[in-house]
Amino acid sequence: MTSIITNLLKLRETRKKIVGCLPLYPPMEIFHSMGLVPITLWGLRDMIRSLDESDRHLQNYSCSVARRAAEFILSESGSMLDGIFAYNACDTLRNLPEILSNGLQDAGRPLPLFQIHIPMAPRSQTDAGDYFRNEIFSLIRRLEETFHISFSIDRFQDSVTKYNEVRNLYRRMENLAASGKMAFQDFMVAFRDSGFLAVEDQIRFLSGEVSRFLKKDPKQVKHPVMISGILPPPLPVIQAIGAAGLRIVCNDIASLGRFYGYSPDLNSSVEQYYVDFYENHIPCPTLLYSADNRLGYLLSLLHDTSAEGVIFVGEKFCEYEYFEFPYMEKRLKEEGIPSVLIEIAVDDEDNIAAMKNRIDAFAEAVGQNEGR
Repeated sequence: MTSIITNLLKLRETRKKIVGCLPLYPPMEIFHSMGLVPITLWGLRDMIRSLDESDRHLQNYSCSVARRAAEFILSESGSMLDGIFAYNACDTLRNLPEILSNGLQDAGRPLPLFQIHIPMAPRSQTDAGDYFRNEIFSLIRRLEETFHISFSIDRFQDSVTKYNEVRNLYRRMENLAASGKMAFQDFMVAFRDSGFLAVEDQIRFLSGEVSRFLKKDPKQVKHPVMISGILPPPLPVIQAIGAAGLRIVCNDIASLGRFYGYSPDLNSSVEQYYVDFYENHIPCPTLLYSADNRLGYLLSLLHDTSAEGVIFVGEKFCEYEYFEFPYMEKRLKEEGIPSVLIEIAVDDEDNIAAMKNRIDAFAEAVGQNEGR
């Protein structure tokens, strides 16, 4: 938590305008190229503990992602922001911007709200490329008008290069964790500590972490596994996975592997860059048009990394993920791949004994499956 607050205070010292972004895959490069600092308001578990302000506006059966983001924006922390960006995802997050805007208006500190609509129909059904290109141009025009700044394609290409470097560093760290040179919990701590940093500071910090762990000797763990979910499990659960003799060699976590897994062509125009970015994104339930590709992607990832099982980390009240979990578990079983679902609620982080028991039982199932 301390690192997040420290990073936020450093951002304020730059005197640049800060834009809080929802949900997880915003067009960061556009904001950065225009002299703004985008921060993604996702996975605020370590920072947000009280939900008093959020609960005045959202039902308590909303997911923790929405509730914590709302708490951040509507509480005193939100005074650090100069704007909010959002695009359409699940039903909760699709309606959240208006709720936040009204809440901020009532609190006497309104913020400009920037929105784009990402077409959620598969491209095989309809080509919405022209519509989406117009959405990108409209966003740029609105940013120019609101903040009295201009867009430059050269600055945009520079921003693309920097954000792609960050994604590449995350991928290198994941490979270090898979090889045993870096514990997955160390990867998670580094990922957390790099959040809410300007992209240039992220590059410096992550480069140092990669260099530090490259020198380590790999540790051998018997059974490689995958984790999948909207959010990673709390650190005590990750530690329990390691204690059970399992190594996380790949992840399908929305805020991790899906977040940094794909980098478009560096030389694209701004509109084509984002058509590519969203059309070819790692499949995610929040991008509905990619849902049909989820199983094939997971099976390919399992094959490429030789993972022997899957730990699904369910975010309570995330209806999109819970629609697919039964199907995914059924198909994995047909493939002879063990899986387990552990559910994380907003108040479960300190009560993980039951999760540890499920992980231990899963580790036994993975061991019994060896050699099949």
